[in-house]
Amino acid sequence: MTSLTPPPQPRQAFDPETLIACPACDALHADMAVPAGARARCHRCGTLLLAPREGALAQIVTLAATALVLMMSAVFFPFLELSAGGKVQRSSLLDAVMAFSSGKLLPLTFAVAALIIVLPLVRFATLLYVLGPLALGARPARHAVRAFRIAEATRPWAMAEVFIVGVVVALIKISGLAKLSLGPAFWAFVTLVLVTVLKDNFMCRLTIWKTLEERRKS
Repeated sequence: MTSLTPPPQPRQAFDPETLIACPACDALHADMAVPAGARARCHRCGTLLLAPREGALAQIVTLAATALVLMMSAVFFPFLELSAGGKVQRSSLLDAVMAFSSGKLLPLTFAVAALIIVLPLVRFATLLYVLGPLALGARPARHAVRAFRIAEATRPWAMAEVFIVGVVVALIKISGLAKLSLGPAFWAFVTLVLVTVLKDNFMCRLTIWKTLEERRKS
């Protein structure tokens, strides 16, 4: 594990394009090559800045494609089934989204749909668009930089993991009132959350930005 060095003093000549800013404390560091498998941290606060891995781009693309397929499965397959008093109620993820589609709660329908379906789909698709050519060793796709900015901007708002935690809590509370049967969409969504966490752990954002810049100039 290494720490990036501080930039030259103000009186010394340096190129601003060779500096890296820490996303946590804004400390500037001189850019330097970090070997695969090593980690570079901020010299001031210790935040992880660079953590390149061998074959990380291909792994991220594979995981993003897997997450995209899992999300489509979670949307269209049955999510869960409730049985109580001789009545059976089946619901899908779309049913959960449309549960607030009447009256004054209609805006909530759009918010839920955006946070648990639309934004995750947008993020997975943009990551595939940006990282697919890079994983193949090709030049970045057109508007790849803008697409990666969109993927990064939607990351805090893609709340699939928050939704599944809420579902689990709700199921625990009603488990004594009705018989629950979890459908394939539920397990697809759980797997989606795990794949998303794994994908984010593989992703070194500064390395991706540097790769985009280098490939654009080549």
